[in-house]
Amino acid sequence: MLIIIAAVVGVVVGVAIGYFLLNSLLSKKQGAIIQEAEEKAENIKQKKMLQAKERFLELKEEHELTIKDRNAKIQSIEDKLKHRDRTLSQQIEQSKRKENEVDSIKENLGKQLEIIDRKQKDLEKAHAKSVALLEEISGISKEDATAQIMEELKAEARSQGVQHVQEIIDEAKLKANQEAKKIVIQSIQRVATEHAIENSVSVFNIDNDDIKGRIIGREGRNIRALEAATGVEIIVDDTPEAIILSCFDPVRRETARLALHQLVGDGRIHPARIEEVVAKTKKAIEEEIVEVGKRTTIDLGIHGLHPELIRMIGRMKYRSSYGQNLLQHSREVANLSAIMAAELGLNPKIAKRAGLLHDIGKVPDEEAEIPHAILGMKLAEKYGEKPDVCNAIGAHHDEIEMTTLISPIIQVCDAISGARPGARREVVESYIQRLKDLENLALEYPGVSKSFAIQAGRELRVIVESDKVTDDVADQLSFEISQRIQNEMTYPGQVKVTVIREKRAVNYAK
Repeated sequence: MLIIIAAVVGVVVGVAIGYFLLNSLLSKKQGAIIQEAEEKAENIKQKKMLQAKERFLELKEEHELTIKDRNAKIQSIEDKLKHRDRTLSQQIEQSKRKENEVDSIKENLGKQLEIIDRKQKDLEKAHAKSVALLEEISGISKEDATAQIMEELKAEARSQGVQHVQEIIDEAKLKANQEAKKIVIQSIQRVATEHAIENSVSVFNIDNDDIKGRIIGREGRNIRALEAATGVEIIVDDTPEAIILSCFDPVRRETARLALHQLVGDGRIHPARIEEVVAKTKKAIEEEIVEVGKRTTIDLGIHGLHPELIRMIGRMKYRSSYGQNLLQHSREVANLSAIMAAELGLNPKIAKRAGLLHDIGKVPDEEAEIPHAILGMKLAEKYGEKPDVCNAIGAHHDEIEMTTLISPIIQVCDAISGARPGARREVVESYIQRLKDLENLALEYPGVSKSFAIQAGRELRVIVESDKVTDDVADQLSFEISQRIQNEMTYPGQVKVTVIREKRAVNYAK
């Protein structure tokens, strides 16, 4: 027991001694740590103060530099203002001096104007005296003399004007005629077309006249069914081995011809069969029209046309103009236009496109009450053609103003294609009437005794009376007649106007 108590007391005493020793050690270590922390804090404090001082010095220097710059700018502005004030002062002084000079000039001008007015009045008085003296001497009043001089000056100016115009025309012809002929001849030579006229078929040939009765049918029911189905008037008369098909629409006429050909070849001719054959023929014709249009555009290298325009191009095959097949004419104009545009440095593709479409207004699905050129232009605009092409189509007969260089090319090539020998046939009455109109136009002028239209209307020779028409007036007369023909008449190609003035003195020795 004593041992246990002694051990417990020893443990307690040991723990107390250890506690005191540990506490003393911790106190010493804590003091060292605190001292070390205080030293570090002092060092950091010193560093931060040094950094703050350095930053303060930097900011101070920057502030001083900014103030110096601002002061320099203010000083520069003040110098400029002072300089401007001095300049304004000088300008004000100069303006004052100029005002004084202007005032003095005004005074001098006033004096000079007074002198001029006095001299002008003196001149007017002298002029009036001179005029009165001249009137008294010549016996002609001032108004009459002025009118006479004006008439003489007008006549002289008119004569000189006609001569000047003629000189300009001759000079332009010398420069342009050779090159224009070269381009036109090359274009025509490079487009080889036949001169034969392709006529629309209007006569259906048969082997014998017995077929006529079968076509007419019992009480005429077959022929009535044909006319109702095709819209074509079928004329069966005494003409041997021929039936006449009459219709203004060439597509209908071709449909009737093909349907008749199939019916006659088949031998079965009755109303039901007629309607069936005509329906098939119409479908075949429409397919052929589209195929012809596509083949034409492929042959000419024209792409991107609207399908409706392609169909109209195919319809041209069954349309003729003055006996000239419209599709052949349009192909010819397209090729001519492309060649001529290439020679002139323009776009041949646009020219060829416009040349092919220039007569598209002649084959509409429904007839319109406007010229075919305007209708063709509207159709081209409707189906998305370019403005250059539309203007060339609408202006090729001068219905609208030409706004592009392609338009006159299309007009010229259209005239070339239609005016070449054998291209078109013309009614004799209209041909004779055109010649008479040419001669009568020349006979309207005073001093013209006779006029003759020769060379199929390509030249007009005018004979004038020598005692009434002078040489200068003859030049003027030729120019005026040519202008009237150009503005008032329609004609193919050009018309040469020749005025002949001749004076003959004839005596007989007996």
